Amino acid sequence: MELKTMFQLAVFSLLSLVSGTQAAFGYTSSGGNYIIDAGSANPLVFSVSQSNCDVKSIKYRGTELQYGSQGTHINSGLGSATVSISQISGSSKYIKVTCVTSTLTHYVVVREGESIMYLATYITAQPSIGELRWIARLLPDKLPGEHPYGDVSNTQSSSSTVEGSDVFVVNGQTRSKFYSSTRFIDEDSHCVFGGSDLMHVCIMTPQQESSSGGPFFRDINSNNAGASTNLYNYMNSGHVQTEAYRMGLHGPYIMQFSRSGIPSVKTADISWFGEVGVTGWVPDSGRGRITGTASGVQSGMQGVVHWYNSAAQYWAKTSSNGGFTSPLMKPGTYTMVLYQTEFKIATVSSVTVSAGQTRSQNIAGSFNTSRKTLFQIGEYDGQPTGFRNADKFLRMHPSDSRMSNWGPLTYTVGSSPLSDFPMAVFQSVNNPVTIRFNLGSAPGAATLRIATTLSFAGSRPQVNVNGWSGPAPSAPAKIDSRGVTRGAYRGHGEVYTVNIPSGRLVAGSNTITISSISGSSGTTFLSPNFIFDAVELFQ
Repeated sequence: MELKTMFQLAVFSLLSLVSGTQAAFGYTSSGGNYIIDAGSANPLVFSVSQSNCDVKSIKYRGTELQYGSQGTHINSGLGSATVSISQISGSSKYIKVTCVTSTLTHYVVVREGESIMYLATYITAQPSIGELRWIARLLPDKLPGEHPYGDVSNTQSSSSTVEGSDVFVVNGQTRSKFYSSTRFIDEDSHCVFGGSDLMHVCIMTPQQESSSGGPFFRDINSNNAGASTNLYNYMNSGHVQTEAYRMGLHGPYIMQFSRSGIPSVKTADISWFGEVGVTGWVPDSGRGRITGTASGVQSGMQGVVHWYNSAAQYWAKTSSNGGFTSPLMKPGTYTMVLYQTEFKIATVSSVTVSAGQTRSQNIAGSFNTSRKTLFQIGEYDGQPTGFRNADKFLRMHPSDSRMSNWGPLTYTVGSSPLSDFPMAVFQSVNNPVTIRFNLGSAPGAATLRIATTLSFAGSRPQVNVNGWSGPAPSAPAKIDSRGVTRGAYRGHGEVYTVNIPSGRLVAGSNTITISSISGSSGTTFLSPNFIFDAVELFQ
């Protein structure tokens, strides 16, 4: 071989090594793993174990991103599975890895030329670990950063543990993987990132129809835990669980590798996914829609329409005139709910969706009817908006030094700022909250309404009006999960009404206290507690 030719080959080999260039689209088998090359311009090459479906290696642009001590996998790993691979031709070329157990089939799909792993998980029973999740365990020296919330869920180098094994102190701040959450309805992409050429690895979920919890559910998205940087797609869990888990096909969901910034789910294309043969896939032609108009939403609040049954869930925001169009939905009979922001104001039962058809169905809320309001604290939006520490609790523990003093607090109607009213009452921290107000004349009988968003350990409000003790409400439906301390606020949304007899409210100065009561116990922020939505005294 001529010296010039040898030199050219050597230069080509060096450039290939530097740029991370890999072989063309395809797969091979080596060492008990399937090696898949996506054939993309920014090369993505990964390996999947033939015995348990773990992703053992992920190389993007020639850089190894996979954590070595544990794999990337569904749940905490399948243990063992029947794993197969195939190459499929359709509108494009695809490689599909299929992993089968007795109750679960998991798919990993690549489309030629894309640095993307398309994932889908079909289940017939809830996993034994009690939750359904995809977790990518990646190298923290390559991908230390987290998007969109930054260091709130970075728990590496923690100096102490605040609670359980999931809330820590780092540099004087409380941090937890739970503080990385985003409401389903707001999800776009959540990512980990880093490297000299700023690589992003992002999860996107085009729909969560088989997940549980509705449009406002939120769960763990990412966590730089020190040993590994973990990127999640939680499909269901016991983290503030409010409804039964759904079986069937979860996905597709997307793990995309990018050097050109953060991808958006709005541009994700999954229209081709039916070409690869996935159990439980329902094509657009086998779905239907609901259109209509929602009314009765309080001015200035976002209307949200939600459809659900035991097999699927969907939602849509309303336009400024109340119009809405659902996503394409699986055929079936659904319950239809209207929220103002997150507060439920209407329900329609037995709304039927048929394949290939669009049905018209309006929905009207009647909650915002005329009444004589004596005072109102907060808005009926299903959130603790504006109350003390409501601007902080999603991203830090209530014990964090950045939190404002929890009290006990006294709120004076007409003079106190809304931030003088606590977002939550903890039985052993700030119990009770006191409300002082003046009335021009004795009003006679009245109603006190206390809207809440979440209860922990059976907590519910009991009131005292100028020395008169209101009845003790029965315990709310139990949610067996921590709430506020994990940055969660949405539960069943109990609304309590207290009928105050005539003669208890007087002209001039009045005092109402709202206390947390419960048959359970606990210390500090794990004592029984509930979260406020709004408090209103009216006739």
